[in-house]
Amino acid sequence: MAKGSTDRVRISPDLADLASSGKLVAYFGYGSLVNRATHRTEIVHAVPARLRGWRRIWRPRPDMPGFPAALLSVRRDPDAICDGLLVFDRAENLAAVDEREARYRRLPVEIEALETEEPVPSGVPVYVYEADPDIPHHPEPPKILRSYLDAVLQGFLAEHGEDGMRRFIEETEGFDTPLHDDRHAPLYPRAVMLNGHERSLFATALEMRVAAVTADPHPPKL
Repeated sequence: MAKGSTDRVRISPDLADLASSGKLVAYFGYGSLVNRATHRTEIVHAVPARLRGWRRIWRPRPDMPGFPAALLSVRRDPDAICDGLLVFDRAENLAAVDEREARYRRLPVEIEALETEEPVPSGVPVYVYEADPDIPHHPEPPKILRSYLDAVLQGFLAEHGEDGMRRFIEETEGFDTPLHDDRHAPLYPRAVMLNGHERSLFATALEMRVAAVTADPHPPKL
């Protein structure tokens, strides 16, 4: 991948026109936003990307009534790099994305921190959503919703292939968090359908991660 501001690949006319008129924004998805099927807005474009200086983590979230969910967030880490999807959207849709990412705060990202296969048009603001650190945790220990994880893994498989999907599991802190299997009755509001290959692939990858965590006397913690 090349740095985001490169002109190695020509910028599409649609992106260039929207960017020049101030009508284009971009945001870096690292969790469910990597899966295009979960988007609420009709995006303009998206491209697989990597973001330097941020690490993906599982973080407790108290905002699902009656359930102590753990959802994905990021934290600054100068030594880390995070795979994801750079989404180009119309500026007028940003409020809807903010609503989708409730309990997260939208932060600016420097273009130089991005690696993409396509250039980012000049002047386009780029953001990443970080979970609000001031939200109190649920009194019960957090659990990862399988329905949410399914959507995330499906997105990474589509955008980064099998290696990228496995890298997501390996590089995300907090995979020692217990899994709540709600696939039969999804609690995640943007649940996706999996085919047989995806089910088998995800199960194998997660089993390998559990085995690695079990073998580690000092597993990563949130």
